[in-house]
Amino acid sequence: MTSRPRNITFDCRDARTLSWFWAQALGWNRYYDDDPEVFVAPSYPPRRDYGPGLLFIPVPEGKSAKNRVHLDVTPDGCTREEEVERLIGLGATVLDDRRTADGAGWVVMADPEGNEFCVERSEQQRATPAARSFRLSYDDPA
Repeated sequence: MTSRPRNITFDCRDARTLSWFWAQALGWNRYYDDDPEVFVAPSYPPRRDYGPGLLFIPVPEGKSAKNRVHLDVTPDGCTREEEVERLIGLGATVLDDRRTADGAGWVVMADPEGNEFCVERSEQQRATPAARSFRLSYDDPA
Protein backbone atom coordinates (compact mmCIF):
# COMPACT_ATOMS: atom_id res chain seq x y z
CA MET A 1 0.00 0.00 0.00
CA THR A 2 1.10 3.56 -0.64
CA SER A 3 -0.12 7.11 -0.15
CA ARG A 4 -0.80 9.73 -2.79
CA PRO A 5 -0.90 13.50 -2.40
CA ARG A 6 -4.42 14.88 -2.12
CA ASN A 7 -3.74 18.59 -1.54
CA ILE A 8 -0.86 21.00 -1.34
CA THR A 9 -1.87 23.28 1.53
CA PHE A 10 -1.09 26.99 1.86
CA ASP A 11 -1.36 28.72 5.22
CA CYS A 12 -2.32 32.32 4.42
CA ARG A 13 -3.83 35.50 5.82
CA ASP A 14 -6.51 35.83 3.11
CA ALA A 15 -7.61 32.47 1.70
CA ARG A 16 -10.11 33.95 -0.75
CA THR A 17 -7.64 36.39 -2.33
CA LEU A 18 -4.72 33.95 -2.50
CA SER A 19 -6.94 31.18 -3.90
CA TRP A 20 -8.18 33.63 -6.57
CA PHE A 21 -4.56 34.30 -7.63
CA TRP A 22 -3.74 30.58 -7.94
CA ALA A 23 -7.05 29.76 -9.69
CA GLN A 24 -6.26 32.46 -12.28
CA ALA A 25 -2.61 31.40 -12.56
CA LEU A 26 -3.48 27.73 -13.17
CA GLY A 27 -6.80 28.14 -14.98
CA TRP A 28 -8.50 26.10 -12.25
CA ASN A 29 -11.73 26.62 -10.30
CA ARG A 30 -12.29 27.64 -6.68
CA TYR A 31 -14.49 25.68 -4.31
CA TYR A 32 -15.29 26.43 -0.69
CA ASP A 33 -14.49 23.45 1.50
CA ASP A 34 -15.07 24.29 5.16
CA ASP A 35 -15.46 28.06 5.07
CA PRO A 36 -13.10 29.90 5.47
CA GLU A 37 -11.01 27.19 3.78
CA VAL A 38 -10.85 27.44 -0.02
CA PHE A 39 -10.03 24.59 -2.39
CA VAL A 40 -8.62 25.13 -5.90
CA ALA A 41 -8.68 22.31 -8.44
CA PRO A 42 -9.32 21.71 -12.14
CA SER A 43 -12.69 20.11 -11.35
CA TYR A 44 -14.82 19.17 -8.38
CA PRO A 45 -14.66 16.53 -7.22
CA PRO A 46 -11.01 16.42 -8.27
CA ARG A 47 -10.06 13.78 -10.82
CA ARG A 48 -7.72 11.21 -9.30
CA ASP A 49 -5.58 11.14 -12.46
CA TYR A 50 -4.82 14.88 -12.38
CA GLY A 51 -2.84 15.11 -9.17
CA PRO A 52 -3.30 17.10 -5.99
CA GLY A 53 -5.41 20.20 -5.59
CA LEU A 54 -4.47 23.30 -3.64
CA LEU A 55 -6.01 24.04 -0.25
CA PHE A 56 -5.87 27.52 1.33
CA ILE A 57 -6.33 27.80 5.10
CA PRO A 58 -6.34 31.15 6.93
CA VAL A 59 -3.86 31.57 9.79
CA PRO A 60 -3.23 34.68 11.91
CA GLU A 61 0.52 34.98 11.29
CA GLY A 62 2.20 36.04 8.05
CA LYS A 63 4.92 34.20 6.17
CA SER A 64 8.26 34.55 7.98
CA ALA A 65 10.83 32.46 6.08
CA LYS A 66 11.60 30.87 2.73
CA ASN A 67 9.23 28.09 1.67
CA ARG A 68 10.62 24.58 2.15
CA VAL A 69 8.17 23.33 -0.50
CA HIS A 70 7.12 25.29 -3.56
CA LEU A 71 5.33 24.82 -6.87
CA ASP A 72 7.08 24.70 -10.25
CA VAL A 73 4.69 25.73 -13.01
CA THR A 74 5.04 25.19 -16.76
CA PRO A 75 3.29 27.54 -19.19
CA ASP A 76 0.59 26.02 -21.37
CA GLY A 77 0.07 27.76 -24.71
CA CYS A 78 2.68 30.48 -24.24
CA THR A 79 6.36 30.95 -23.50
CA ARG A 80 7.93 31.21 -20.06
CA GLU A 81 8.49 34.93 -20.68
CA GLU A 82 4.84 35.53 -21.59
CA GLU A 83 3.70 33.58 -18.52
CA VAL A 84 5.96 35.60 -16.22
CA GLU A 85 4.39 38.81 -17.54
CA ARG A 86 0.86 37.41 -17.11
CA LEU A 87 1.56 36.37 -13.53
CA ILE A 88 3.00 39.80 -12.72
CA GLY A 89 -0.29 41.23 -13.99
CA LEU A 90 -2.15 38.98 -11.52
CA GLY A 91 -0.08 40.27 -8.60
CA ALA A 92 3.05 38.07 -8.51
CA THR A 93 6.55 39.51 -8.19
CA VAL A 94 9.90 38.34 -9.57
CA LEU A 95 12.35 37.35 -6.82
CA ASP A 96 15.18 35.89 -8.89
CA ASP A 97 15.83 35.36 -12.59
CA ARG A 98 17.63 32.07 -13.18
CA ARG A 99 17.28 32.06 -16.99
CA THR A 100 20.48 31.29 -18.91
CA ALA A 101 21.73 32.55 -22.27
CA ASP A 102 20.93 29.19 -23.92
CA GLY A 103 17.22 29.48 -22.94
CA ALA A 104 17.32 27.07 -20.01
CA GLY A 105 16.59 27.99 -16.40
CA TRP A 106 13.59 29.37 -14.57
CA VAL A 107 12.18 32.48 -12.91
CA VAL A 108 11.60 32.49 -9.15
CA MET A 109 8.45 34.42 -8.29
CA ALA A 110 6.29 35.12 -5.24
CA ASP A 111 2.50 35.06 -5.07
CA PRO A 112 0.67 38.01 -3.44
CA GLU A 113 1.44 36.67 0.08
CA GLY A 114 5.12 36.01 -0.66
CA ASN A 115 5.02 32.24 -1.28
CA GLU A 116 7.78 31.32 -3.72
CA PHE A 117 7.15 29.41 -6.94
CA CYS A 118 9.12 28.89 -10.14
CA VAL A 119 8.12 29.36 -13.76
CA GLU A 120 9.88 26.87 -16.02
CA ARG A 121 10.09 26.71 -19.80
CA SER A 122 7.03 25.64 -21.81
CA GLU A 123 6.95 22.23 -23.47
CA GLN A 124 7.64 23.91 -26.84
CA GLN A 125 10.68 25.69 -25.39
CA ARG A 126 11.92 22.37 -23.96
CA ALA A 127 11.80 20.82 -27.44
CA THR A 128 14.91 22.72 -28.55
CA PRO A 129 18.10 20.71 -29.27
CA ALA A 130 19.83 22.11 -26.16
CA ALA A 131 16.93 21.00 -23.96
CA ARG A 132 17.06 17.43 -25.30
CA SER A 133 20.64 16.96 -24.13
CA PHE A 134 19.50 16.60 -20.49
CA ARG A 135 20.38 13.19 -19.07
CA LEU A 136 18.50 11.49 -16.23
CA SER A 137 20.40 9.70 -13.49
CA TYR A 138 18.73 6.88 -11.65
CA ASP A 139 21.53 6.33 -9.13
CA ASP A 140 20.27 5.59 -5.65
CA PRO A 141 22.21 7.75 -3.17
CA ALA A 142 21.81 5.17 -0.37
